[in-house]
Amino acid sequence: MIGIDNLSYWEKTAYLRNIDFLIIGSGVVGLSTSIFLKRKYKDARILIIERGYLPTGASTKNAGFSCFGSPTELYDDLKSMPEQKVWDTFSSRYMGLKRLFELVSKDAIAYEQCKSWDIIAENDSHNITNDFIKYINNEAKKLTGEENIYYEDPDISSQFGFEGVNTSYCNRLEGSIHTGKMIKELYKKAVSEDIIILFGINADSMEHSEKENTINTPYGQFKASNTIIATNGFAKQWIKDDVFPARAQVLITNEIKNLQVKGTFHYNKGYYYFRNVGNRILLGGGRNLNFQGETTQEFGLTKQIQDKLNELLQTVIIPNQSYKVEDTWSGIMGVGENKSPIIKKINNNTAVGVRMGGMGVALGSQVGKTISNLF
Repeated sequence: MIGIDNLSYWEKTAYLRNIDFLIIGSGVVGLSTSIFLKRKYKDARILIIERGYLPTGASTKNAGFSCFGSPTELYDDLKSMPEQKVWDTFSSRYMGLKRLFELVSKDAIAYEQCKSWDIIAENDSHNITNDFIKYINNEAKKLTGEENIYYEDPDISSQFGFEGVNTSYCNRLEGSIHTGKMIKELYKKAVSEDIIILFGINADSMEHSEKENTINTPYGQFKASNTIIATNGFAKQWIKDDVFPARAQVLITNEIKNLQVKGTFHYNKGYYYFRNVGNRILLGGGRNLNFQGETTQEFGLTKQIQDKLNELLQTVIIPNQSYKVEDTWSGIMGVGENKSPIIKKINNNTAVGVRMGGMGVALGSQVGKTISNLF
């Protein structure tokens, strides 16, 4: 390992000296923050460090949903949260997607406004009524200007070939993206604005002073006038707030001939979620089977959850069709009792933007903009 002390004069002056902003984490929040800071401070030297060779947490490991609020989620939130808080969260997600599309083009990240469906299984009880749909449509219109975003779609099974489904509720504005392409485009945007990004460097700890922060890494010390922590599910290292890691397990099938499923779908109050990726099915979730076990920073898969995902494929999503699981993976989200992101300064020159609550695609760029306004 070549430490910082053994770098050349050229390397030190080009990459590591006079850093105005050092950002820990190269996911959607970290990259978005860097771009908005550069636009605000044109001459600033900005460095992002990332512990992995790709973003580590969930930015490139999620399902690629561009979602901001399903009826069953809104119903449950309205029972447990103040009404204004629920709609503030809705608005933050909706506007966050708009902010993302200001940074990257929809075509470049394979965006499709393919709609989303909240699936109600035959054995599920629910309290979604016509009056509730009318209510959320009225409230959503105030924030989006869009009429009749939500509607009941009772014919979902005949349309998509599902079994064991009673009805569904559609959000006509939600869709899907390719999250790998999203991060690539944000990376390209950052590099084009002379932002430095170094991979494979873990931030072990930080020493704070009024004038600068010293970030300790396995390669030596990085010094920066200001620091932003954008590590989401790994934030407990830095703050004691209500944020903890939540592992999400995902699988994707081989290409399935004559696949009927087109769109994005939430099942069992969003604990499971699936979509088509071309003629493949991507399916994730199952954290509700073992909340304690899935509250972890460790990547990996469990037989219990993978078996359940396969059961859903076979009995509900693509019954009577053969398939093979082509790939499996997991990601680490940052969640908490509160659904709002944590965005704040923790001292005069250090800020955090974490706890995306599994909504990093929708929230990340808006969080980045908000962080940039703290400096």
